[in-house]
Amino acid sequence: MKKMTLLGGLTAAEFLRDYWHKKPLLIRQAIPGFTPLLSRDELFELAGRDDVESRLITNEKRQWKMDSGPFEQVPPLTQKNWTLLVQGVNLHDDAVDELMRQFSFIPDTRLDDLMISYATKTGGVGAHFDSYDVFLLQAHGHRRWRISAQTDLTLVDGAPLKILKNFQPEEEFTLAPGDMLYLPPQYAHEGTAMDECMTYSIGFRAPSYQELGEAFLESMIDTIDLPGRYADADLKLPKNRAEISNAMLSRVSTELNKMRFTQEDMTLFLGEYLSEPKAHIYFDAPDVQLTKTRFSQLAKKAGIKLSRKTQMLHRNNYIFINGTSFEVGGSDLEILTILANDRALAGTMVSSASSDVMEALHTWHKDGWLHLKST
Repeated sequence: MKKMTLLGGLTAAEFLRDYWHKKPLLIRQAIPGFTPLLSRDELFELAGRDDVESRLITNEKRQWKMDSGPFEQVPPLTQKNWTLLVQGVNLHDDAVDELMRQFSFIPDTRLDDLMISYATKTGGVGAHFDSYDVFLLQAHGHRRWRISAQTDLTLVDGAPLKILKNFQPEEEFTLAPGDMLYLPPQYAHEGTAMDECMTYSIGFRAPSYQELGEAFLESMIDTIDLPGRYADADLKLPKNRAEISNAMLSRVSTELNKMRFTQEDMTLFLGEYLSEPKAHIYFDAPDVQLTKTRFSQLAKKAGIKLSRKTQMLHRNNYIFINGTSFEVGGSDLEILTILANDRALAGTMVSSASSDVMEALHTWHKDGWLHLKST
């Protein structure tokens, strides 16, 4: 396997074996000569949009304050100690999306988004830990990172941010543009801007099992089938009229325990759950709605590509796209699996698609889920 500059000369397999979810890795010049993909003004413009998640963090007289966007304006650039966090920038810019896709050695099911942190001198978000893996790529200026493997993760009471109460740094690094720091989950860290700086955070999705359990049960509501109604023809005179009897508890438990969830149930839930767009994401339909015939002609000539906002996954004979699922087989499955993995199809591949697949592609194009490569 190819050694990667992005991983400091490690192969992806070596990184996953020795570092992923285990210990930090400092990579000097992970992307040599890297410069910001968005200017400061372009980032501020994004933070002013309704469809973009953003937060403004300030710390004055040791008091933390956090405001949520959109922001019509940000504090003066001459003011020290403030940070603007803009989430999901990969959804709004091709170059940023392309950068995030360089981390495709981690499955799409785990890859979440790319956040850009802009800070004036001394800006930061305090000592904290994340519940997920993260790569911190320095894009502009310099940021000092102090990190610790401490197990004391007690938080400051009443703070609007999850600030560690007893941070004890063990290592310290200053990152310049192109440098990158990888941190596993729950690794304490504190980043401080040494000058005006931008840091790109590539984050990974790690839902809690509680969150997954609640969502799974909700998804199964329409499929649960428990016929019959509670009955107790053998009812005995109760000793205590307000007490729940052993007989009732046993009878109800027996019926509810008849609910069984299969591997297919889990597959359908997980595929739809992981591909579901976040609440603030919406798709833009094309300005010109093409007929199926015209779309087919152009797609077979130019090829197609998924929208930056589209999440497409697959498992066995199932295809999942933006929270929906369907079962396919044969050459259709092969074509759609390639689209999910490569996020694009060449015109020659589109030409071999069945009429059912072409109809689906046309619908997805009308909904803004995919685009013609030439557009």
